Amino acid sequence: MTTILEAADRIEQFVGASLTKRISAIETNLKGFDKKACENLYPSFDITLTLFDSAFTLKKAAGQIDVLIHAIGILLLLPHILDEGETIEVLSLGAGNTGRPFDLETNQRVAEFKFINWQGGSESIRQNSLFKDYYLMAEHPTTKSKYLYVVGTKHPLKFLTGGRSLDSVFSRNTKLGSDFQKKYGVQFTKVCDYYEFRKSVVQLVDVTEIIPQLNTFAKTDVKK
Repeated sequence: MTTILEAADRIEQFVGASLTKRISAIETNLKGFDKKACENLYPSFDITLTLFDSAFTLKKAAGQIDVLIHAIGILLLLPHILDEGETIEVLSLGAGNTGRPFDLETNQRVAEFKFINWQGGSESIRQNSLFKDYYLMAEHPTTKSKYLYVVGTKHPLKFLTGGRSLDSVFSRNTKLGSDFQKKYGVQFTKVCDYYEFRKSVVQLVDVTEIIPQLNTFAKTDVKK
């Protein structure tokens, strides 16, 4: 079985300085080739089943990166956000809270963490996820303080105070939409309407103001 380090080394050797240039060179070299010629050329380009296996090994590992970022990010923040006398009651570091309502619950607060590097464009899926966390926390019956920790507040606030329709937000989560409608009917039609109603309930906190280095790390993320 190929290890992650072996896979990374093999992929790095294949890619070289540029994957685009590498692929372009292969495309050019194969022009006019027949079956036998392809088979003869592949070894010089390291086109093998081992390379294919290495790519899948890295893809599988990369699928766990978001979970790792979530877990380590929370762990790094805990010493900075917990107050004197505040103790952890429930901690959910994995994806989806694994049956627990929030990422963190202490004797004083409940909290969710969103380590999303907002790009500022059309980010409906990220917005939907943010609204879901905000809504579930805002509606949760507790006297404890409620916190939603994000990487920068500019884009989250732009969404929460914007005019996107709630129907659009709920289009991919009918269960959440049904729950919302049962509570509020047609009282709110836009995200900003609900946020204005509940904005004093959940504190939106920028994690880069707590640990400035997180801003530098987040800027290297081109995906989430």
